[in-house]
Amino acid sequence: MASPLRLDRGTLVMKEVPEALSALFTWDDRSQSYRAPGQRYREIMELVREKGLVVRDEAAAFGKLALGFSREIEPYRHQQLALNAWKRSGRQGVAEIPTGGGKTLLAQLAMRDTPRSTLICVPTLDLMHQWYSGLVAAFPDANIGLLGGGSKDDTPILIATYDSAAIYSEDLAGKFALLICDEVHHLPSDFNRVIAEMSLAPYRLGLSATLKRSDGRERDLDTLIGPVVFSCGPEELAGTTLADYREVIIKVRLSPHEQQHYNELIKERNDFLRLNNIRLGSLEGWKQFVMASGSLGGRAAMLAHREARSLAYGTEGKLRVLEEILANHPEERTLIFTDDNATVYRISREFLIPSITHQTPVKERHAVLEKFRSGAYRYLVTSRVLNEGIDVPEASVAVVLSGTATEREYIQRLGRILRQAKGKQAVLYEVITEGTTEERVSQQRRGQWQPREPETWEDLNAPH
Repeated sequence: MASPLRLDRGTLVMKEVPEALSALFTWDDRSQSYRAPGQRYREIMELVREKGLVVRDEAAAFGKLALGFSREIEPYRHQQLALNAWKRSGRQGVAEIPTGGGKTLLAQLAMRDTPRSTLICVPTLDLMHQWYSGLVAAFPDANIGLLGGGSKDDTPILIATYDSAAIYSEDLAGKFALLICDEVHHLPSDFNRVIAEMSLAPYRLGLSATLKRSDGRERDLDTLIGPVVFSCGPEELAGTTLADYREVIIKVRLSPHEQQHYNELIKERNDFLRLNNIRLGSLEGWKQFVMASGSLGGRAAMLAHREARSLAYGTEGKLRVLEEILANHPEERTLIFTDDNATVYRISREFLIPSITHQTPVKERHAVLEKFRSGAYRYLVTSRVLNEGIDVPEASVAVVLSGTATEREYIQRLGRILRQAKGKQAVLYEVITEGTTEERVSQQRRGQWQPREPETWEDLNAPH
């Protein structure tokens, strides 16, 4: 009989390895044993069964659960298709479904059909509490706990923030048979990926509205979670699962004085980049620019870059457009997104609109969101902190005054207004400064992902 299979700090260990398993292990001189990453557990055990090997499993500490699913709900077609595809893939893989498309219900259905100890990872405390409320309602008799935000439970169903799950990844590695990662694009980072690498979980489900990362590491999900087994976009669910929506692109121009100053700033930046053979447009080029900004000329170029960016993002023309949009939607719940906190505070001050940034205390943030949901506040301005992790089905209008080139951010912001409600017609405004890099960034993003053809500002204001 081969030596037992044990778990040591997220690593599978054997003193002696059968020939059929030798390719999965590496010899470790320090411990005088063979070792393999925890995530290879399923592959190892499948080979053990296939080859008829006798290996005593002392690594896994998970078992079956008795889960009574209390929800009598018929899943939407796309949810059932995603669940079926995940099962066909051996209960490993990623489902890419837009915000508001019911990713949480899909996970609950996966848990119902795979009643095993489950670890659920989420990026924020808000999402952790949303998941907890949903799972308690779906599985009222289950023992559900939290890890993060001051909680450290030891339960067969555990909801954890990515940060906490990574910190305790060695302790969690052998306890859960099903690993569910919400907003799974967070998983491939250097810090978070140990959750999946150490985990023995033979069943894995990743969920996200969009997987793309600026560093291209979404490709690592194939090995960390499994392949993409299902994907659909907002335009495919509009009018059925999601609220029907339309997009409006509004282009504004800098004033002659602003445009001249903007051109001067961009020239100063570009002259430095050209002199130092740095090409922006990629993560590597940006890293080179940041490193070069330590020099005197580099610092001046970086300051010019930031001032030009602020000028494009915060031009007076955008604020005039915002005023008109708000006037056109006096009764609708409206979210206003910017890329920086300075613009958030300016809009909050000049328009007397409540704001939320990463600096907003937790209790104040909760109170503002509750008043927005109730209708006491009609408008809310924020930067990036509400891109994910909140549920505001009452919102039907979003105004993106500035943002990044990432497809994910745009889809996340669109998703904030796509929760279905009776008679709801959602609209997303993207306000772009013409003749600046912001216009190119918008075009670049739309080349990556193109939903329905957006309307123009003239179409919006034409008589109906």
